[in-house]
Amino acid sequence: MNEGISLLEADPHDQTLVANVHPRDWVNPTPAPRYNLVVLGAGTGGLVSAAGAAGLGARVALVEKHFFGGDCLNAGCVPSKGVIRASRAAADARNAAEFGIDVPGPVRVDFSSAMERMRRLRAQISKNDSVRRFQKLGVDVFLGEGHFTGRDTVEVAGAILRFRKAVIATGTRPAVPPIPGLREAGFLTNETVFSLTSLPSRLGVIGAGPIGCELVQAFARFGSQVYLFGNRPQVLPREDRNAAQRVERAMVRDGVHLVLGSNIVKVEKDGADKVLRYERDGAVDELRVDEILVAVGRKPNVEGLNLEAADVA
Repeated sequence: MNEGISLLEADPHDQTLVANVHPRDWVNPTPAPRYNLVVLGAGTGGLVSAAGAAGLGARVALVEKHFFGGDCLNAGCVPSKGVIRASRAAADARNAAEFGIDVPGPVRVDFSSAMERMRRLRAQISKNDSVRRFQKLGVDVFLGEGHFTGRDTVEVAGAILRFRKAVIATGTRPAVPPIPGLREAGFLTNETVFSLTSLPSRLGVIGAGPIGCELVQAFARFGSQVYLFGNRPQVLPREDRNAAQRVERAMVRDGVHLVLGSNIVKVEKDGADKVLRYERDGAVDELRVDEILVAVGRKPNVEGLNLEAADVA
């Protein structure tokens, strides 16, 4: 259930994506008297649950508020790996001489074309997670915001779905830190960064976890000046230090500026610039960027589900 995913309305690939994962002409079916399983959320967990149960002969209803495929298809695994692969091609071309291959002249990155390729691949893959594919699997698909009305009932778009079992697979969304001025200045998350069509000259990334690390390296390889802010002394703070050091060396090699052990205290807008004011080692400094990407973690999508009605703690 991905509320903030940003798409390009005029882009034919994104139009294909929407036609697959949230068709505008979809009409919800008449509910069955009772379902063996009702699944809330059509991301990875929900799709696997619904398809598996339907394949075993269960009567299944699948409810999705936004896009089938969830984060993985729309704003996670698929688009990020498409972008990473394009950036790796740029890095390989720059380092081709190491393998005895001569690439004449400087390597030029067409960021817009790289992002168009990503959208094309995402649209092609989306048929596997499409609404109509799951309809053909025997799943009753309901598009709309579902919530529990009792221990064995879910309401969606005015219809009541009765069930024996339910799966809550509503996923997560980006967490946004309470940094003064951040919302006013504007920022990107994994749900919006993949709609960029022009490369930011200067990119500040808040959060040195997996999402932040993979995207800073990609954007640096594309040619952005990238600054990675983390409040711990290493990237990937949940990983072993020696493993994190290998990642750090790779990012620095590709031009990423690491601002670790730092705390961002304020963000301001100054004309076209976004100014990050941060504290590190007792000193306060500032950095001007064109875009800010927030990647500090995730929050569960459970608001509005009325979990209390189903006695879910």
